[in-house]
Amino acid sequence: MAIRVMLVDDQVLLRTGFRMVLAAQPDMEVVAEAGDGVEALQVLRSTAVDVVLMDVRMPKLDGVETTARICVDPDAPKVLILTTFDLDEYAFSALKAGASGFMLKDVPPGELLAAIRSVHSGDAVVAPSTTRRLLDRFAPMLPAAAQEEPGHKELQRLTEREREVMVLVAQGMSNGEIAARLVLSEATVKTHVGRILTKLSLRDRVQVVVLAYETGLVRAGGGQG
Repeated sequence: MAIRVMLVDDQVLLRTGFRMVLAAQPDMEVVAEAGDGVEALQVLRSTAVDVVLMDVRMPKLDGVETTARICVDPDAPKVLILTTFDLDEYAFSALKAGASGFMLKDVPPGELLAAIRSVHSGDAVVAPSTTRRLLDRFAPMLPAAAQEEPGHKELQRLTEREREVMVLVAQGMSNGEIAARLVLSEATVKTHVGRILTKLSLRDRVQVVVLAYETGLVRAGGGQG
């Protein structure tokens, strides 16, 4: 079945360009469009969508708030944020709101298509190291109390090994790199990451990184809290 994509952007020409690129793919179909967040939420009530390409700066309701409202539902479509500027504070807020990643609007078509497929399969499309740079820059926006609480109650659900893996994920390491660091098999690391996501009710690795910062498990600069 084709991946059902929704385009949400207030620029009609941009939506047209994305639609042309996606229409040429045998495994993708643009099933809906919207020019702002309010319209997007209305359309989603009656249209089945797998992946939403979401602009962040729109009239009426911006992409961050729209993403937050979409991601409240555990069966919601995955959201891929499109931003004009790398390390945009809007992208930071969107990741916290539940987006599975962000990309620049001028991304090459091949990378955009790969990102849509990755998000649809359940992966995050922002490298943890990129997310970490984003969080390093905007960590001061996090609540001060959370920054001082590495023993946060949410993290108490994790085993010592799972906490160790979570720190390394938040520091930008891939499963292979974590396996080498901890002298584990890559399959074992993947299992630990899956348990972390389940125990903490997180959607993907990006949210693992965000939570690691919010709870103080990892500090700005990549160090352990």
